[in-house]
This record gives sequence, structure tokens and C-alpha cells, in this order.
Amino acid sequence: MTNHGNRFLTRRLPSFFSVTKASALLQDNRSLVTGLAGNEAPVSTIGSLRGRMPHASVVVFATIVALFSLVPLGFIAWITYDVGWETVKALVFRPRVGELMINTVFLEALTVPLSIALAVTLAWLTERTDIPFARLWSWLAVAPLAVPAFVHSYAWISLVPGMRGLQSGVFVSVLAYYPFLYLPVAAALRRLDPAIEDAAASLGLGPWRVFFRTILPQLRLAICGGSLLIALHLLSEYGLYVMIRFDTFATAIVDQFQSAYNSPAANMLGGVLVACCLFLLGLEILVRGNERYARVGSGSARPADRRRLGWFTIPAVLLPIAVAVLTLGVPLVTLGRWLYLGGAEIWRLDTVGNAFIQTIILAVAGGVLTTIAAVPMAWLSVRAPGRFQRFLEACHYYVGSLPGVVVALALVTITVRLVLPLYQTFATLTVAYVLLFLPRAMVGLRASIAQAPVELERAAMGLGRTPSQAVRQITMRLAAPGFAASVALVALGITNELTATLMLSPNGVETLSTKFWSLTSEIDYVSAAPYAVMMIILSLPLTLLLYSQSKRTAGQ
Repeated sequence: MTNHGNRFLTRRLPSFFSVTKASALLQDNRSLVTGLAGNEAPVSTIGSLRGRMPHASVVVFATIVALFSLVPLGFIAWITYDVGWETVKALVFRPRVGELMINTVFLEALTVPLSIALAVTLAWLTERTDIPFARLWSWLAVAPLAVPAFVHSYAWISLVPGMRGLQSGVFVSVLAYYPFLYLPVAAALRRLDPAIEDAAASLGLGPWRVFFRTILPQLRLAICGGSLLIALHLLSEYGLYVMIRFDTFATAIVDQFQSAYNSPAANMLGGVLVACCLFLLGLEILVRGNERYARVGSGSARPADRRRLGWFTIPAVLLPIAVAVLTLGVPLVTLGRWLYLGGAEIWRLDTVGNAFIQTIILAVAGGVLTTIAAVPMAWLSVRAPGRFQRFLEACHYYVGSLPGVVVALALVTITVRLVLPLYQTFATLTVAYVLLFLPRAMVGLRASIAQAPVELERAAMGLGRTPSQAVRQITMRLAAPGFAASVALVALGITNELTATLMLSPNGVETLSTKFWSLTSEIDYVSAAPYAVMMIILSLPLTLLLYSQSKRTAGQ
């Protein structure tokens, strides 16, 4: 937020709270006069303001984005109708699909809980204890985001060539994806009001019961959002599992497309993935509930006291050290070894530099457009939850579970048959990025908007702002850190995206990930190393931005 914005909010916030309190007192007096109970919902000032919320225009924008999101699903439905029900039964209800489903269920059931346990433990140690060098461990916990998942796999396969199967997939997946949970959980821990914990302790609860009964429930929104993000990545990840030879729906779909272009079998597998995504989305909505997480009241929450670890300090320090060695040490040592073997000859500025610049352009453009497209739905999911809004939200989320190859093939078919000039253009590639990374933008925006009190929007309207002005000048300013974090998250994803970029990029456009993948496919690990290094260098500033924004959200 700019200095001008800070001065504006500093001047206006007290008056907003005064108006809100005055409205509440007025309503209490009316309730006493009419004999209503004090806890009943206000009906005059706040109720009339709620009716003026800019739902209609926001719903229109969110619906347009949702309709675009339905394009890949419509493509799969069209293929299903085209091949007929008998063929669909033969392709879906077969032993191979059962094997892929078992692999996917075990992968999700093991990776997500392990990631939650690791992320919550690290966040608790770095944010709420007196562990030495807490800031360093906090940064190292986020840094693995700068290493693409298939580079993790590339590093571990180079170190341990025998890595195969489910256990290896779970191990590398946890190392690659747990930061998606650490970031929101650590940010939520920083913003929790310790007065609630003090009240629980004053009632006689011990430290562990205080954690599980008061702190953990308040982390539910962050845990649910991060878990959903990881679960969707597990469904759509391709490069990581190909390298360790673990079959998932994504790897099977790509194999089908490579063996038979646009085969019905691959599209049927894509349909099963859509069903898996909708199940995960429904589960996440069920678990997160509708509780309120924003704090409203006089003053501000004081910083929480850090707990003394005592004799547990050494074991506590060993955990972040071990995680840093596994997530950062192994990739860096592996890349260093390949760079040493390759020497200066493998650094070709014409190819490496060109891929680096093109990746930056695509990442920034795609990140900004995707986040803008996600804003209406993120606002609706927080401010006006309902059945229709949840349907629109599902449209935004499901597409993130699809492998990039399915989304890309849908866009290829549409552009070739309907709008040929858009085939293999920058515009089509950007649309594919928007579709693929909407869930990333949604998670960051939703959590940020949820922490902006709705009372401020209503107070702004009470002071004469129009509904759209209230949202733009109050909520969007308070949610600006979440907007920046969402852009960075999406840009990170675009930097590492592989299959959609391979199919949709215009002639002459080669990103770092596509060059890296083409070289590793030829077992030329030495020549691929510079591209992996450049991907990490490009991802580092975005990871730093994510880290700084999460700190700024907590006022640190």
C-alpha cells in the first residue's frame, strides 16, 4: 500500500469505526424499544447497506470468468458425446483406471497430511517460539518454492537413481509443495490475537490443549486453502512423477496424447480428474465452514509472546536444518555438480538468455491477468457465499486440477476450428495460463479479503461512498498484499509450467522449463543445468516477494 493510502486509512479508520459503533448503539436502542433481543441481526442501517453491496456487477464478471473456465470441461463433454456411452464405459471402467485411481488416492492421502504436519510445525517454531535464528529458518522454509517440482525430482534422481514408486513420489512431493502450506499458516499465526489463548489458559487449559482447542481452529482457513492448492497440484503434476516413474492420471493422459493425438481415452481420463477435483473442492468447503476470521474491536492485537523451548531447543533446530538440506541442499549440490562437469561451454547467452527473457514476459503478463480475473470470485466467496457463488467458485477451481495438456488441447481444437488466427499465439497461451492458475490466485486473494472487515465497507458507504468505491478504496487496499502475493504465486507457476507451454507457444518462443525438459528428455543433464539454475534465479525474487508480503500482512 502507498504512503498516501496509509495516510488515508489512518485518517478514516477511526471515523469508520465511530460510524459503525454509532449504528450499533442506535440499533440496540431500537431493539430495546421494540422488545427485540440484543443479539438479533440489525435491520436498518446495516441491512440497507448490505442491499447496496455491488453484487450484480461482480457476479457478472465472475460468471464470465467461470464460463471461460468451463471451456475444457465442455471439450471433454463434447468428446464424451462424440464417442458414445459404450465407448466411455469401456474406457473409464477398466483395470488401468482403477490402478491410477489407487495411486492418486494414496498419493493425496499421504502427501497432504504430511505436508500439513511439517508446515504447521515449522510455522509454530519460527513464529511462536524462541528458536535461535528464527528469521533464517522462516526464509529457508519458503525458499523451496523457488525450485520447480521437476527440478527437485531431477536432483534426487541424479543423487539416488533407484528412486521409484509411491514412497518416492510422496517424499519429493512433500519437499516440493509444503511451502504452499507454510506461507499461509505462518501468516495466520502472526495475526492471531493472543488474548484468546490467554483466556483459554486462564480457564486452566495446558499449552497443548490451548493449541488444539484455540489456535488450530483459527488456522483452519489457511490450512484448508493450502491443502487444496497442494491437492490440485498433485492431480496435475507431470514432470515430477515421470522422472521417478510413478504413474498418475496426468502421466497417463500425456502418454495417451503422445501415442494417439486427441485420443478419446485421454479425454476420459481428464473427465475422471475433473470428478476428483470437484470432490476435493467439496471436501475443502465442508471442512473450512463459514466462521468469521476478521478481528474488529478497539485498539489492536498485541504481538504474541514467544514460548521458551528450554531443553527442546536442539531437537527443534535440527528440524529446519534437515528440511533445508533436503529441499535446498540436494538440488543445489546436484546442479553445482552438473555445472562443474559442463564448464563454461554450456552457458550459451543466445539460447539461455532468450529463454530467460521470454519466461519473464510470460510470467508477469500471465500473473497480473490471472489475479485480475480472480478478484471478483474471491470477493464473492468471502462477502456473499451462497449456492450459486459456490458453483462459480467450483468452476474457478476445477480447471486447476487438469493437466496443462488437457487445457491446451481444448484451446488448440477451438482455435483451429473456430478462430484460426489465434492458434499458437501469445493471447491463446495467456488464456491457458489464466485457466490453469486461477486457483493459485483465488487462495491468496480469498484469505486476504477475509481478513478485511466487511464493517469498513459498510461504514464507507454510510459516509457516502458508492458500493464499488467502498470495495475499491477500502477492501482492495487492505487486500493489496494478497493481490501481490497472488501475482507472485501465479508467476512462479508460469515459470515452471511445461505441457501447455509446449503445445500453445508461438513459433520461436521457448521458455526455461521447455528447454530444460527437452534436454533432460535427451538425457543431457549437463546442458539442462543452466536452465534449471536460471529458473531458480528467476523464482527467487518472486519467493522473496511472497515472504515479504506475508510479513507485511502481519504488520512486521
